[in-house]
Amino acid sequence: MTTIYYESDADLADLAGERVAVVGYGNQGRSWALNLRDSGLDVEVCVRADASREQARADGFVAHEVDEANAADVLCVLVPDDVIPSLGLTPRADACTIVASGYTLAFDRFVPDGDVGMVAPRMLGPEVRRCYEEGAGFIAAVGVHRDATGRAKNRVLAVASAIGGLREGAIELSATQEAVLDLAVEQVLSPALAAVNNAFVSTMIDHGIPLEAIIVELVLSGEVERTYRLLREVGYAVQSEFHSPTSQYGQLTRRGRYDHLDFRSTMEELTGDIESGRFATEWDAERDGGYATLARLKDQHAGPMVRAFEADLRTKLGPGARSA
Repeated sequence: MTTIYYESDADLADLAGERVAVVGYGNQGRSWALNLRDSGLDVEVCVRADASREQARADGFVAHEVDEANAADVLCVLVPDDVIPSLGLTPRADACTIVASGYTLAFDRFVPDGDVGMVAPRMLGPEVRRCYEEGAGFIAAVGVHRDATGRAKNRVLAVASAIGGLREGAIELSATQEAVLDLAVEQVLSPALAAVNNAFVSTMIDHGIPLEAIIVELVLSGEVERTYRLLREVGYAVQSEFHSPTSQYGQLTRRGRYDHLDFRSTMEELTGDIESGRFATEWDAERDGGYATLARLKDQHAGPMVRAFEADLRTKLGPGARSA
């Protein structure tokens, strides 16, 4: 059975007197540092000498070089997964290192001494702070990767609680489970949704529907976004009643029309690439090669022409539309 933790399962006293270092001060790092401090913990920021260090100091933190984190009792390592191995962190044997993604632990890209755990917010970095300030919190995935001191679970849960990650419940996952799920959403589900979306757009254009109207229906109107919000807030069954009887009937009677398509075999193949570590090896090579393939694909699919079209469309339709 899946274990779910709440604030009642954590005690911030488990971090009493402990020096907490936040490594990195970007989207996640800044939110974590502010939340940890506001929860009463002794927090310092360890970051390279760049604009993020100046931001940390402007926010009232003592800021050090990255290697100063090695002296901390708790290290929250909050930089991109591909950067973590290059930091050269060497925590003490009695320290607790916490990452916000299972990736580096699952694929042995980061093997620090001492306690090792994961607190992975299911929330964008800046929203981790906003949710904390609103008192709402957010769902997180938490797990202990190694318990060297007998205190790992207590310290991981205390950090999760201090950033607001237990207010709405936290699911216990191993680093590998979290990494596979996270990568699969990006590499297995997202390409499938993109293929379906592209097929739908082409079909509508072939039937004489203007591209602008299709984009409005799928994105700009906000209807899909709000439908997903209702799925989160009240669930599928309740939100389905907000659709017209025509919509409900059409959706339900046509639901099985794609069952003959073999999505599963491709999804199994892509997931196998993730679990085996083949993708991690590929990503290492991409990083070491200066991200050339990533830059080319971004230019192809989200380059200047795409950006210009989207920007122009938003001046004509939606909240940013100009009046005639």
